Amino acid sequence: MTPPRHLALTRRLTAEFVGSAGLAAVVIGSGIAAQQLSPGDIGLQLLENALATAFGLGVLILVFVTVSGAHFNPVVSIVDSLSGLRSWRDTAFYIPTQIFGCIVGAILANLMFAQPAVTFSTTVRLTPGHFLSEVVATAGLIVVIFALVRTGRANLAPIAVGTYIGGAYFFTSSTSFANPAITIGRMFSDTFAGITPTSAPGFIAAQLIGAAIGFALVRWLFPERRIA
Repeated sequence: MTPPRHLALTRRLTAEFVGSAGLAAVVIGSGIAAQQLSPGDIGLQLLENALATAFGLGVLILVFVTVSGAHFNPVVSIVDSLSGLRSWRDTAFYIPTQIFGCIVGAILANLMFAQPAVTFSTTVRLTPGHFLSEVVATAGLIVVIFALVRTGRANLAPIAVGTYIGGAYFFTSSTSFANPAITIGRMFSDTFAGITPTSAPGFIAAQLIGAAIGFALVRWLFPERRIA
């Protein structure tokens, strides 16, 4: 039996909230752990943070993809609606849910490592290189996801997205946030993965530009959508 529409939406929003909170907890928590485990070695800290994020994101997508699509990212939801795969009504609910989830996940990560619940980050990240990196990282993420969708290989998204984000930690100077919701969430933790509130708007602007470029590339390179 198909559940009533409001119950189906509630389940999708719950999945997006839990998944977004889990993503923020993984990103921020592993960053704190990396600082504690490898003090003074920034390269090793970044590697530990990247591996945990890649593995954690892949698992979260695998768990929630059949419920909500496992977006955990406003630009993914926007492109999903632009592609005609999801209603704009859903996306209007998804975006605030993803943002709130990432904030809650940041607070949870802080508390798990005996940090104050909220400490606004003082890590300034916005430079021209960081801005360009976020454009590139987000465009790449959109291409990875929707190329798979449009070629009938969406089942590979958990491993492909996790692997891409893990790699992008190292080939971008910004460490590949590629997600406005996690950008906002990371403002709430003055730890390894944090970003100062003054840098976040620039990152979000770059991510929106990157999403537009990625969507255009997907439409050009993969004009026909094929469902597996």
